[in-house]
Amino acid sequence: MTYVVTEACIKCKHTDCVDVCPVDAFREGPNFLVIDPRECIDCTLCVAECPVDAIFSEDDVPADQRQFIPLNEELAKVWIPIVEVKPAPPDAGLWATVKDKLKLLER
Repeated sequence: MTYVVTEACIKCKHTDCVDVCPVDAFREGPNFLVIDPRECIDCTLCVAECPVDAIFSEDDVPADQRQFIPLNEELAKVWIPIVEVKPAPPDAGLWATVKDKLKLLER
């Protein structure tokens, strides 16, 4: 089992989760983070650190977010690791509760 970053992260991209990951499993894209399922050790530390509740255990991903399981795996193969905290985008707070953001994902 692995952990999965879901839609709430799009355009929010807080990186608090990166700081607690003991195996550097996070990958960074232009406006989203993903977890590399090959690296994740299921430690759960990232879940509590996400201020927008975007991270779920693969088994607990909400039904309307299940497409993010293969998306994390796909993007983790091409995006670069992120290993230190960066400032969130200035408008991250405006995007935190917006729904249907998948179309805004930048690859």
